[in-house]
Amino acid sequence: MSNQPESDPNSLQSAPWQWWRAQMPIALRWAYFDHAAVAPLSEPAQLRMIAFADEAAQTATTLWPYWSKGVESFRSQVARWIGASATEIAMIPNTSHGINLVAEGFPWKSGDNVVTFAGEFPSNRLPWDNQKSKGVEVRTVECPGGEVSLDAIAAQIDDRTRIVAISWVGYASGYRVDLDALAELVHSRGALLFVDAIQAMGIYPIDVAKTPIDFLAADGHKWMLGPEGAGFAYIRSEHLDLLRCTHVGWHSVRNAADFQNAQLNLRPEAARFEAGSANMVGLLALAESAAMFEKVIEAHGQDAIANRVLETAETLIQRLERAGATVLNRWSGGNRSSIVVFDVPGVSPAEVRNIGLQQDVVLSCRGGGVRASVHVYNDDQDLDRLIRVVEEARAMPSA
Repeated sequence: MSNQPESDPNSLQSAPWQWWRAQMPIALRWAYFDHAAVAPLSEPAQLRMIAFADEAAQTATTLWPYWSKGVESFRSQVARWIGASATEIAMIPNTSHGINLVAEGFPWKSGDNVVTFAGEFPSNRLPWDNQKSKGVEVRTVECPGGEVSLDAIAAQIDDRTRIVAISWVGYASGYRVDLDALAELVHSRGALLFVDAIQAMGIYPIDVAKTPIDFLAADGHKWMLGPEGAGFAYIRSEHLDLLRCTHVGWHSVRNAADFQNAQLNLRPEAARFEAGSANMVGLLALAESAAMFEKVIEAHGQDAIANRVLETAETLIQRLERAGATVLNRWSGGNRSSIVVFDVPGVSPAEVRNIGLQQDVVLSCRGGGVRASVHVYNDDQDLDRLIRVVEEARAMPSA
């Protein structure tokens, strides 16, 4: 089942982005630029979900060991991807769940504080706000225009700061944080670093052995092209016993299958935070999409995916400006991302989005403008279609 004619078997080597596009059914109709919201499923993920449904309907629990082995294989796959140990990876339903593992499990004392950022997505703000009842202060770093200043962060950290929590890439600004510099700052002040990685995971390389963040969470329904309800958290091994398991179940403990002699003897790995049965269909499907990323990395190097999306985003920025749009988030160097926010003078972002939908071009409204989030399989034809949307919006009588 392929949405395009059979391609050259060597196309992964010679034309990786066309190879990737051939595995994205969405590309048959839509010019899709909303990966920062909910991404389309890749065909490998789609087929695995269909196969799982057939397996579950026809064989049920007889295949449970096979499914479980697949989930454990994905755990190891994630660990390889980010330079961690499989014992540091927990399977989670969503990023919010991973953030709460840390926010609720941390041994706060009254008078402690956590530092976070203005303009954060609610998932990386509300769990920290929820600690105020324990006497925890939440300090907010202002980020004018979305830019994150290390000096501004440093000014908020004191000897009672326990955690600095930040999104690797801002969902509305597209600003990508220098995690190496941030980790060095946070650790030099005696605090720990939590990273919400959902707007970056899969696109930008990370090696937690070299970039010593303490906690990370992401799920797969954005840039990783998987289904909703499946993701993972990273908890550095030295912090496993620091966090209290606020939810426990049969899967949290050693000898998990010995149901008749259940004892609260927690597993010595991050899987202790997986209280019950996993979303197997979601995780197995996400593993299929993740395999696409790994194949490209193996064939073209660690930076190939990031380079592709950044080049495409830069091309889009240049074309938007030539078409009369105003780009609102022109970041430079390592702070760039594949999120482009723009404005069409005289036309509301909602109207631009509606014009796009009428032409099968999918955008969103974020950051005070129109947000286009480009992926590796977006090509020049997709960009052409987006620019036509801008041109039509500019031609409106009210513009």
